[in-house]
Amino acid sequence: MSYELLIGLRYTRARNRNSGGNPFVSFISLISMLGIGLGVAALIVVLSVMNGFQKELRTRILGVASHVQVGGAGGGLGDWAGPAKLALANPRVLAAAPYVNAQAMLSFESAVRGSVVRGILPELEAKVADIGNHMVAGRLEALAPGGFGIVLGAELARALGVTVGERVTLIAPQGLVTPAGVLPRLKQFQVVGLFEVGMFEYDSGLALVHLEDAQRLYQMGGAVSGVRLKLADLFEARTVARELAAQLGGNYFVTDWTRSHANFFRAVQIEKNVMFIILTLIVAVAAFNIVSTLVMVVTDKRPDIAILRTLGATPGSIMKIFIVQGALIGVIGTLIGVAGGVALALNIDVVVPFLESLFNVRFLSSDVYYISELPSDLQRSDVLVIACVSLALSLLATLYPSWRASRVLPAEALRYE
Repeated sequence: MSYELLIGLRYTRARNRNSGGNPFVSFISLISMLGIGLGVAALIVVLSVMNGFQKELRTRILGVASHVQVGGAGGGLGDWAGPAKLALANPRVLAAAPYVNAQAMLSFESAVRGSVVRGILPELEAKVADIGNHMVAGRLEALAPGGFGIVLGAELARALGVTVGERVTLIAPQGLVTPAGVLPRLKQFQVVGLFEVGMFEYDSGLALVHLEDAQRLYQMGGAVSGVRLKLADLFEARTVARELAAQLGGNYFVTDWTRSHANFFRAVQIEKNVMFIILTLIVAVAAFNIVSTLVMVVTDKRPDIAILRTLGATPGSIMKIFIVQGALIGVIGTLIGVAGGVALALNIDVVVPFLESLFNVRFLSSDVYYISELPSDLQRSDVLVIACVSLALSLLATLYPSWRASRVLPAEALRYE
């Protein structure tokens, strides 16, 4: 072990004057360690929670939306089987399902609500979406061709005041031309199920009917609005969409979830980046406490520095001694923060309910937020980046006090000793 490292470690461990240290300086070193640890732990927990929010929202959105959509350039597909077969030939595409998308007004007694009506084939829809896993009443398979059944979002059903088994009137925007004028097209549908995916946009504005019923209601014949695709890896959606667009040609329009929900996910990512910068400043403040600690240590150790210089220590060696001391504070603080942050992020589902019950508060109200539980998704890359930033800031904070120590003149330091 080099003497610079040995002396630096001894200075860090020093507790009192008899062992070569100032107790107040040791206290400041401890506070610096805890400050760095607290900042690192807070940064890990906050980023893990934001990752959890992003993952949870993405899962819920894509449980109703699709990874990739293929539509006709003119707004519809006359033969959806061809594009679906071509898409399924791609090994990254797991399933394909046709759909009809249209607008409608739903009426029950005196209540009227606007809605998006989606015509589906239940047996294929279950392969590309997770709505069947979020049914709170009835089953998606209850939608039968010619049965004119309808599955409503739970919030939409609540707004209409309708339950399973009752009939709602669907008013299509395409009217019937009669000698008396244009009359709206009306059809009664029986509610056969309710779903709740946890996204207000879908729970309050989406209604599902059988594909054939939607085609008949909107006079589409055998055409559909498009084909929905599910991928093995949702993050390859943009690549798959680009490949399919090249294979299908200009008569088709291919889009993916990164475009249809781009603004939403971009906003979440920007918020995550801003939070990282803000919390990094907390770590920086704690790390730069090392500067004041080492400045006081240098002042306290001026006689020791002078003796080392007279014994032949170079200015570089003096710098190394105090760099070791400051870096050790940063390393210990970072390790404490990483251990505490990882433990808290992995157990956030236990800690948050405990705090809610202890203080009788509700952090996430289901009436306000998309999700009512605090999710956490700990990512190794985030932990590594945070640890590296903390260590870099700690090392940077040691440079000026160490340089100042190396500039101490032995004669000046020993003049009054």
